[in-house]
Amino acid sequence: MNQRRTRKNTPPVKVYCLPEERTQLQASASAARKSLSTYLLNVGLGYPVRNILDQRCVEDLLRVNADMGRLGGLLKLWLTNDERTAAFSESTIRALLAKIEATQDELLDVVRAVLTPRDGCERF
Repeated sequence: MNQRRTRKNTPPVKVYCLPEERTQLQASASAARKSLSTYLLNVGLGYPVRNILDQRCVEDLLRVNADMGRLGGLLKLWLTNDERTAAFSESTIRALLAKIEATQDELLDVVRAVLTPRDGCERF
């Protein structure tokens, strides 16, 4: 019988630690939303461990990006010559659009940096 190799059917690696060290390890694993075993395996193999703070930062940045998209919808009213936007000059609107685009690009760069850290360093 050809049994498939999995982690579950191989001998475990034991780590001896004090109770307070185990508590700290468990807290770190929980912050990364991983089991203790998965957390220790990732750390031991040198994989980057992202904690929930990074994920929350990404969610916050994406919310800001969505808000900017809604602002773009309002600017669309200006392009359709809506009377509510008649007081804005074309140069003001174009400057605002350029700023929105630059900010969106910057937001995406930060999101990418959080999701794919380089050189072992994470932002935030």
